[in-house]
Order: sequence, then C-alpha cells, then structure tokens
Amino acid sequence: MTCHSCKVDCKRDGRDRKGRQRFQCRQCLRVFLEPREDHLDGMYLPMEKAEAVLKLLLEGSSVSTVERFTGVHHTTILKLLLIAGEKAERIMAREIVNVPVRDVQADEAWQFCGCKQKTKRPEHDQTWGDVWTFIAMETHSKLVLNVTIGNRDQITTDTFIEGLRQATAHQRFQITTDGFAAYRSAISTTLGDRVDFAQLIKVYRATPEGERRYSPAEVVSTEVVPWVGRPDPERICTSHVERQNLSLRMGLRRFTRLTNAFSKSFKHHCAATMLWFWFYNFGRVHKTLRCTPAMEANISGHVWTVRELLEAA
Repeated sequence: MTCHSCKVDCKRDGRDRKGRQRFQCRQCLRVFLEPREDHLDGMYLPMEKAEAVLKLLLEGSSVSTVERFTGVHHTTILKLLLIAGEKAERIMAREIVNVPVRDVQADEAWQFCGCKQKTKRPEHDQTWGDVWTFIAMETHSKLVLNVTIGNRDQITTDTFIEGLRQATAHQRFQITTDGFAAYRSAISTTLGDRVDFAQLIKVYRATPEGERRYSPAEVVSTEVVPWVGRPDPERICTSHVERQNLSLRMGLRRFTRLTNAFSKSFKHHCAATMLWFWFYNFGRVHKTLRCTPAMEANISGHVWTVRELLEAA
C-alpha cells in the first residue's frame, strides 16, 4: 500500500479490532487501513456472508435467527434486505413482460405490519395495520406474474390489474378470482378486451359463538359468477394460487401465523415479499415442474442464484 501524501510504500502495522490490516507510512508515520471492497451499494459485507444471510431468510428464518447463525448485526441484515428487495423488484419488472398465458388465478394474502388493524391507535405509524398482498399466477407454468402490496381496496386492485396487463401478452386468456367486488370493475376496465373472467365465490360455515378459530373455516358451498366474456367452467379455479399462498407462509417468516416474527416496518415487509417472489419465480426448482416457473414460462434459461441477484444492476 502507498501513502496518500508521501507516495512511498507503507509497512504492515498489525490489525485493528475488526481484523483489518493496518499500514504505516515509513516517512510521515501516518496509519492507514486496508481498503475494503464495496460490493453492495455502500455495504462492505463480504459477498459470501451476504449470500448466507439471504439464503437463510429465503428458507423461512427470522432476522434474529439469521443474526445468531451468521454473526451479522440485525441492522446490517435489514439494510441488505432492502437492497436485495429493490433488485428483485427490478428484475421481475424487467423480465416478466408480455408473457403468453392461458389461465390466470388471482388471490390476496393477509398479513399485518406493526399491529393488527383492530388494535391500531392514532399515535401509531400510518403504514401499520393490515397489509394485503395481491398475487396473480399462471396456472400451468406456476409463474407469479404480478405482486402488489397495499390495502384491500379499489385503488390497490386497479394498480394490481394494470401491472397484470403489462405482464401478459396481448392475447385472450381466462382469469379467475375470489369474490372480492373490486376485481369486477378493475378487470372489466383494464383487461376487458383480452380476458374471459369469472369469480369463484366460496361460502364458509359460521364460527360458533365463543370459539376461537386458528385453522381455515369450512367451505360449505361454492358459486361461480361469470363477468366478462365466456369463461370455460372447467377452468374456473383458484386452488393453485391458494396453494401458492401456503408456500408463501411456509417460506417467508413474516407471513407465518401466530408468531412474533411479523413485520415492524412496511418498507422491509415489501422488500422481503418481493425478494421471496423473485426466489419463487427464478431461484427455486418447483417439485412438480422440476424447473423454476420462469424456465417453464421460457423467460429464463437457468436457475438463478442469490449471487446473481446481488450482482445484478
């Protein structure tokens, strides 16, 4: 190493508390630290350690668990999560465009941030409360076409369907949703020229008074309601996207029910969700398909690694 002022070679001078090599100038006696490589937008975390952190998060570990296993401080883990989440969102927006589809299913997954909506107080952060993740999945390739996070209202639904239009090719396909009323106007307005649309409405048995329910309610009947075009009754189904919701809750710790691993920050919740859906589409082999959904949909030729995500622009 060369001294910045004297331009002469420095000698080694031991290491600091973090194990970094120190150098001392022979002429002016100034001490310098060994320069560190900046891999991750201002972070000096080694790439191997960053990979290990993200792999543990993607396999359902909580931030506290990852901190204990890797020795990386939780604030560094959360900062890395934001960087990886932004990269994952950009990759999905860039790669999942004009995808030919035949059958699409849409559903919403509930979770809360900070606290549940019924316990939210005026002094709490405005982003706290119930958070809904809208998911659109192609039935045959299992590719998640679009993900939108927000409230369960008309505005979020409109944004979700507009993103779905960008993700799908301009050809006719069939879409099935649950009975949420906001889908009707959103799909009719945005996708009415290219879809056959039906809703599968499930009627659940009422919970007995005084009984606390921790499992899904029993479905007593279903009703099919066509809204746009002529949907094929044999293809009206939401089972695949509902099964995908199980994968989400098993693979992303923030969505696990009845735990204290829920999100405390909305931006970290969004980053973790987008990172997991990138992993589901590009980085994890589907057991039924024996390849990733992105490979099945012909938008990727290989299984992506976490390092590829971190090195992506």
